[in-house]
Amino acid sequence: MQRLLSSHLPARTGATVRIAGWVHRRRLLKSVAFLIVRDAAGLAQVVVTDPAVRAELERLTEETVVEVTGALVANPAAPSGVELVDPVIRALGPVATPPPFDLYRPELTATLPTQLDHAAVALRHPRRSAALRAGAAAVAGFRATLDRRDFVEIQTPKIVGSATETGANVFALDYFGRPAYLAQSPQLYKQLMVGVFERVYEVGPVFRAEPHDTVRHLAQYTSLDAELGFIGDHRDVMAVLRDAVAGMLAAVADRAGGALAALDVRSPEVPAEIPAVHFTEALAIAGAPPDERDLAPAHERAVGEWALREHGSEFVFVTGYPMAKRPFYTHPDPVRPVWSNSFDLLFRGLELVSGGQRLHRRDDYLAALAAAGQPAEPYRSYVDAFAHGMPPHGGFAIGLERFVARLVGATNVREVTAFPRDLHRLTP
Repeated sequence: MQRLLSSHLPARTGATVRIAGWVHRRRLLKSVAFLIVRDAAGLAQVVVTDPAVRAELERLTEETVVEVTGALVANPAAPSGVELVDPVIRALGPVATPPPFDLYRPELTATLPTQLDHAAVALRHPRRSAALRAGAAAVAGFRATLDRRDFVEIQTPKIVGSATETGANVFALDYFGRPAYLAQSPQLYKQLMVGVFERVYEVGPVFRAEPHDTVRHLAQYTSLDAELGFIGDHRDVMAVLRDAVAGMLAAVADRAGGALAALDVRSPEVPAEIPAVHFTEALAIAGAPPDERDLAPAHERAVGEWALREHGSEFVFVTGYPMAKRPFYTHPDPVRPVWSNSFDLLFRGLELVSGGQRLHRRDDYLAALAAAGQPAEPYRSYVDAFAHGMPPHGGFAIGLERFVARLVGATNVREVTAFPRDLHRLTP
């Protein structure tokens, strides 16, 4: 008899079925016992009245892996409106050691550090796993949206010979006796691949030796990167980003709608044209001094509140950041070169995406590195590629964990990360 997932049971009412999963909860009443089995699709209820089967159930513990065969009958009060009766229960492994928290409760009551210490079992909680499902669906939507626009997925090295972005912290390592680093982003490689495919994207890990112990920073996270050639300026990149975010949210609603419902999450609408303000306007909206060189978290929140109030949008672009605060490969505004052809996308008052137009002439790169006080030699293979012809291009990078945290309303990005790496955590 083929095993069925809990989500398939309603269509088999009246049949004898076989399910398998984890003991989610046992309720041992005087005349009847209930077993709730959890599988990848949800929960199934099993009713036990036979004394011998009840004795077997009493021996089991929560999280023991079991197989149950029984007749499927309707019961509107049970999960999915059906339950198994007259069951045969068989353990598929040894009796499990219960975790240090109850997974059957609606919320995990353990502190976040305790959950992270025991991530292998904490992630089994429906709310924790729902956030990961939303992230997986978002990645699928990102890929599908860009595939439809003739982007090519690439994979770039994660061990590099020099820091890929000046100013960011790097993890150094010994590479067969030579110094090397974990890649901070695929930025330089994805630009080079524009010269091959014109439009490229990558989904992969990036590494930042991030010294900040905050609710929004990780030392390793998943980056959704895209780069496209033959653009007019950064606004062409913003248009593609808008469609990518809309595609991600559509995929979450389609593929992980149950997860959103379990988290009581409302998916936002992406406007056909996301409102945009220049950096100088953003400072004025936030009441920040006009000589500020970046937006602080409080400023981002103020701009997000303005966009929601004035445009009914939970998304807002901030464009034209100072060149002094952008990486060396950023293209300046041709009219006002102190400002850049770059942008951040804020989502519910938090920076979600950075991007912009890149330099595409070799001499401009050499001048930018010299102006930044950076030697050209570590970037030689990258810079020399621009001598062979590169179109005007630009791109963006979305932090997946930050996107999911903002979507589901998590207060800490670690709540939506399976095995986070940060300033203090290297296990599990």
